[in-house]
Amino acid sequence: MLYRKFTSRLEHYLRNEPHKILLVNGARQIGKSYLIRYVGNKLFKNYVEINLKADKEGPGLFASVHSTDDFYLQIGAIAGDKLADSENTIIFLDEIQSYPHLMTMLKFLNEDGRYRYIASGSELGVALAQTPSVPIGSIAIEQMYPLDFEEFLLAAGCGRNTIDGIRNYFTERKPLNDSLHNYMLRQFKIYLLTGGMPDAINKFLETRNITEVRKIQRDIHALYKLDASQYDDEKKLVIRKIYDMIPSNMENRKKRIIVKNIEQTAGHKQFSDYTDEFDYLVSSGVALSVQAISNPRFPLKESESKNLVKLYLNDIGILTGILYRTNINAVLGDEHSVNLGSVYESVVAQELHAHGFTLRYYDNKQRGEIDFLVDDYDNLSVLPIEVKSGKDYKIHSALNTFLGTPDYHIGNAIVFSNEQNVYEENGIIYLPIYYVMFLRQDNIPEESLVIPEPALP
Repeated sequence: MLYRKFTSRLEHYLRNEPHKILLVNGARQIGKSYLIRYVGNKLFKNYVEINLKADKEGPGLFASVHSTDDFYLQIGAIAGDKLADSENTIIFLDEIQSYPHLMTMLKFLNEDGRYRYIASGSELGVALAQTPSVPIGSIAIEQMYPLDFEEFLLAAGCGRNTIDGIRNYFTERKPLNDSLHNYMLRQFKIYLLTGGMPDAINKFLETRNITEVRKIQRDIHALYKLDASQYDDEKKLVIRKIYDMIPSNMENRKKRIIVKNIEQTAGHKQFSDYTDEFDYLVSSGVALSVQAISNPRFPLKESESKNLVKLYLNDIGILTGILYRTNINAVLGDEHSVNLGSVYESVVAQELHAHGFTLRYYDNKQRGEIDFLVDDYDNLSVLPIEVKSGKDYKIHSALNTFLGTPDYHIGNAIVFSNEQNVYEENGIIYLPIYYVMFLRQDNIPEESLVIPEPALP
């Protein structure tokens, strides 16, 4: 079984939060159901699983369930021999977005307290928007992602002690030795090929065959394109068009979505005309949205533009499969004709997103563009991040201009690259690309969050 960080969050919630129902949100095929099944069977004597998507497409047993009595009747008919009390029974409602009316019912099931519940879905953002009465106070939503690079390392056999040691080097701003640097850089590039989908990683570990890995990634990519079934034919086609545009946009100088290219509309449609389509791609977890910032101020939420958006695929393996198919030399080799800039930028977006950061980038007509901006809560400032895949990692005119703008009050920046050395120069911290796995939005120790009592005069 692949190690997943999310396991501890699931176990903690189910052990310590008996008065709320946990909803696990995330794209399909990232391992939500498998992990919930594992933890549910581990913690509870009686485990019941209902796939509501399969029910909707099949017998429709829960389509007309609109009261707790109706719900208990159906559950009893399906799994009556597995039902006990709340301490010993958990019911897993998989793909709950298939029945928005059941989202409302969670409040009453929770209040009744007869059993414990957990639910998951791949389009919970869309489903909650369609739910007549969102059960605020009765649910908690947690986001799950594909395996990040650290989880991949553990799956590939890298020891926890080794990763912890490398983390210390990152914290102390020190470089790894030659052999460890080369190992980490190669593992990082392999991760660019496999991505973070559990089936793809398991197939790679089993066979080391990139052709087999790519087949799994192609199937997942095709599934994502077919999944917008809740919309009419016109919206479905537009969703697929935008989704198909993402890899090619990554190769452009300006990587953001250009509205006129979506339907070749010659300018008579605006970004707001595609709100549902963009919301679906992001809410379902198949795409990551990055909002533009032209005048950065902390906190960045106050400055973002909704109309200048970059989209990334949710999995780097799917992207490299689209771009390079089974040619591994494009990533593992030193092919001068291949620019991996968009690939490196995409994987950093995925790592930042999985580690709690809201994705934003800097876009200013006069000063240029910077890959990512994140809130620096320690210094109540903004931290710019640039990602470089080639040997020209010290060429970054837009970043220099950004740091040199007095109104922005920026103290430091980070540049990630393949370079082994770690050093700071003119306010820019240069780090090897694999150190991105240690950037966290939520790495503040809990004791630092305690507000001390004021001193007596």
